[in-house]
Amino acid sequence: MHRPLFIDLRTLPEGGKDISGQELPTFFDLDPKDSIQAVSPLKYDLHVERDGADLIVTGRLGATFSLECGACLERFDYRVELENYSSEVEIAKDDTINLTDTVREDILLTLPSYPRCDAGNVHPRQCPAEGRFEPELEPAPDEPQSAGPGVWEALNKLN
Repeated sequence: MHRPLFIDLRTLPEGGKDISGQELPTFFDLDPKDSIQAVSPLKYDLHVERDGADLIVTGRLGATFSLECGACLERFDYRVELENYSSEVEIAKDDTINLTDTVREDILLTLPSYPRCDAGNVHPRQCPAEGRFEPELEPAPDEPQSAGPGVWEALNKLN
């Protein structure tokens, strides 16, 4: 079974080791109904090395996602490139560490919380809903001078 993100600490060389490759979009384990979908494989080029009670993971990660715009509801592509990826994973026991959840979480956390298609970095475009939902500012009606005591007068009465 191909499991490159499973690191066997018992056989990890003193200077660590390099792992690279790609995982299918299903790696991200996203619900098909989710507004976020992976559309490209995860590409990784990582170095893993033990540092005392931690496993240090450094390198590069990249994947493309299809997101739903929060304004126009159209889908757009967004590329995540973590060129200087770095993570520390605590070593609980000298056995095997699975980096799958760590890598998956670190990539998904870089996606925008409120995606807008005009922020798409694969095929830049202007959102078709731009300006459609701007509130119309109506000028506040002028309060007549004889409307009663002003705010400052009410405060003065408290003293």
